[in-house]
Amino acid sequence: MAANIADAQEIVDMAKAANKKLVIGYILRVHPAWMEFIRRAQGLGKPLVMRMNLNQQSSGDPWIWHRNLMQTLTPIVDCGVHYVDVMCQMTGAKPIKVHGMGAKLTDATKVQNYGHLHVEFDDGSVGWYEAGWGPMMSETAFFVKDVVGPEGSVSIVVPQDGAEHTSSDDIDSHTKTNALLCHSSEIDENNNFVHEDEWINMADEPGHQELCDREQEYLLKAINEDVDLTEHMQNGVD
Repeated sequence: MAANIADAQEIVDMAKAANKKLVIGYILRVHPAWMEFIRRAQGLGKPLVMRMNLNQQSSGDPWIWHRNLMQTLTPIVDCGVHYVDVMCQMTGAKPIKVHGMGAKLTDATKVQNYGHLHVEFDDGSVGWYEAGWGPMMSETAFFVKDVVGPEGSVSIVVPQDGAEHTSSDDIDSHTKTNALLCHSSEIDENNNFVHEDEWINMADEPGHQELCDREQEYLLKAINEDVDLTEHMQNGVD
């Protein structure tokens, strides 16, 4: 929306004054499985600990795309905004501190091709996000989407039944959830868990293009039905 907070707030103020619709254009906001992931996280109590990454071992055409993107911005900016937005929705709290660092692992890019950031919220919640692109990146633990709270945890995971390996630079795999694993921290007088972990199968979910279509449909709905987007605009500033 803008390169700094003051400019972002100015855009929000102008949108309100002109009665224009301002929508956060992130496909995870219209993804049913990610919406459920966020909803489950909101039921884990406070504070939350949110751990997320999306590293991509890229070669061929994906490495060309990544190099072109890194003429102007880093992976941590390109991808990180989506997951910080998810963290903001999970906590419903205001981010108060951000720290980031990165490394340049190749001479083929103008900017650092690896980085990670840490965010602290005013409710005590904390989160980190990590992103790296390039032929040198590891495909070990390249996709981590995990939230922990006092009441338990919820994670996006690949089912443990021999599901096929997906390349980390496959665009469709970036939004696929496979399954949600929900864990309750409740224990009995013998310190044993009261509830078994719950698996939520997310096999039937939209592809990347369908998600882009849903995003545009939401914007159209917001215009036609005069949807109140105050929360969207505040999230954009946050």
